[in-house]
Amino acid sequence: MIVHFILPGETLESVSEDIKLENPQYLKDYHNKLCAKEDYIHEDLIPRKKLLIPDAIKIIEFNEKNDAPCKSPAQNPQIIFNPETLNKKYTVDIIETKEKDDGITRNSLFFEVHLKWIRKEEENHVFHFFKNEISGSNDCKMTDLATECIRSLKEFVIRTDSRGAIVSISLQKEIIDGFQNIKERLIDLFPDQYARIYIDEFEYAVLNDKVFNKRMKEDTFIKTYFAPVRNDFRNGKSYFKQLIYDDIFLDIEQKVRNNSSQEFDFLQIGRMEENAVKYKGEYSLHPENGIIKKAEIYYSVSRFGAKHFTHIIIDEMF
Repeated sequence: MIVHFILPGETLESVSEDIKLENPQYLKDYHNKLCAKEDYIHEDLIPRKKLLIPDAIKIIEFNEKNDAPCKSPAQNPQIIFNPETLNKKYTVDIIETKEKDDGITRNSLFFEVHLKWIRKEEENHVFHFFKNEISGSNDCKMTDLATECIRSLKEFVIRTDSRGAIVSISLQKEIIDGFQNIKERLIDLFPDQYARIYIDEFEYAVLNDKVFNKRMKEDTFIKTYFAPVRNDFRNGKSYFKQLIYDDIFLDIEQKVRNNSSQEFDFLQIGRMEENAVKYKGEYSLHPENGIIKKAEIYYSVSRFGAKHFTHIIIDEMF
């Protein structure tokens, strides 16, 4: 037995996780059976009070009962991915806030996406993806140019694995073959020198399939919608790594919040001490096919003297 002094913020669940005890109820029962009257646990842990922790042999004995809530089928769903009938539109809202000593700036972006399943190639699914109705808080000539560039590419081709995680993103052959005409049209619409620099960089990305694939995997909607949320659950949790900001990849822990015949709801949490990263995500999926109904993501990053806050909402249109 170990005597532990409770720290602020600790819970039965967090302590149980630290000592690898699967069912927190056994920690409470063990402590209350042996503790002094003044240390009895009624509900929440109280900082600076004593907590009696079982030794490793006792923890193994408790875990062998295999009756922890995190072991239940409801907390460990098998999430299928059957997108063969997918032909949906989604609305996407992205709000970005930057705080520095000299003030706060805020940008917002709204658009609709159309996502359609096309075929299956061995174990991969092939989708067509199109952005439309793009608008933002900072409407200007360069924003208009960026919007027109995206529209000119029409539908992207997205390939995923059998669980819906991105494999590759490319353009249709006719777009690449006819890009010179697209470029000339963009130059006619936006003839100034700064627009020309943007268009030349756009051309480089379009005609270099590796560059295009990399940049599109960083697209906010694509990386959020096609995140590997269908990974296997074990002891009530699943894990995946996600790019959230520039070159910052974060380990995400996912738990089931609601498991019903109508929808799967997941809660995601991620933290990183470096760059003071905090992440919270909520996803709702259709249980019959694993297709995303809604996703809402919040994350913050502190970097180079500035705090960056991002709020993403993806919502299925009916």
